[in-house]
Amino acid sequence: MEKIIKKAVFPVAGLGTRFLPATKANPKEMLTVVDKPLIQYAAEEAVNAGIEELIFVTSSSKRAIEDHFDKNYELEAELEKKGKTELLKIVQEVVPANVTCVYVRQPEALGLGHAVLCAKPVVGDEPFAVILADDLINSSGNSVLGQMATLYNEQHASILGVEEVPPDETDKYGIVDPGVTDGRVSRVQHIVEKPAPAEAQSNLAVVGRYILTPAIFKHLEKIPRGAGGEIQLTDAIEELLGDEQVLAYRFEGRRYDCGSKLGYLQATVEFALEHPELREDFLEYLVSEFGQRAKSLLRAMND
Repeated sequence: MEKIIKKAVFPVAGLGTRFLPATKANPKEMLTVVDKPLIQYAAEEAVNAGIEELIFVTSSSKRAIEDHFDKNYELEAELEKKGKTELLKIVQEVVPANVTCVYVRQPEALGLGHAVLCAKPVVGDEPFAVILADDLINSSGNSVLGQMATLYNEQHASILGVEEVPPDETDKYGIVDPGVTDGRVSRVQHIVEKPAPAEAQSNLAVVGRYILTPAIFKHLEKIPRGAGGEIQLTDAIEELLGDEQVLAYRFEGRRYDCGSKLGYLQATVEFALEHPELREDFLEYLVSEFGQRAKSLLRAMND
């Protein structure tokens, strides 16, 4: 079957203030989980789904992202000289040969919707994906975006990756009001950005994975600024609902909110426990060093 979704947009212009001072000179998307930066996990998910063009919406402080996906002749020559063939292969395969990287500047920090709009000249009149690197999702087998791309090939409608969140945390997410539901797929009736728990229609939250038709751009161009004084992608999707069907997809996989320190630490531990070179030694370390200590800390905290 022909791949329909060939382009993915990565909004990476944010300042990452929740991780200061680590993000003072280093983009938050370049924070590493074990041995890869968050943005590489996101790119690999896109490539796994058949994406051929990675569009990074950046700012002036994000040069490290461009450098990471660029070729490093000096490093490769040094690794080849020293016979470190495995490391050389890792470096050379950061971006597969059939994948192109494009960089677009977001001139002002006007929100996620504005970042997506900045990619319009590159996306053109095609359906496309949007991936937020902060949301690291571990899925066995097919990636979350791969799951969504398969659904798009069947339905040809915009798709939002969603999961249930605690009802008292709806004010942190775009929340979907689901209509008719068939298995993991619901037809979206409404979507609201960060509603108060008392006003939320559900606890089904959009979590950093989108497939959108190009019709979204006309709405991004005309909607007023919303929550936080920013151009909200959620508001444009609500307008898009008046034109065409939008689906919510409950993906298979576990999400880690790496935009928070706790979520980032959880992801680091979980991915380390799956790393083929580290998992046995790391598990042994955790059990021997922290088994009893964790129990003692919990008892002390509850006293």
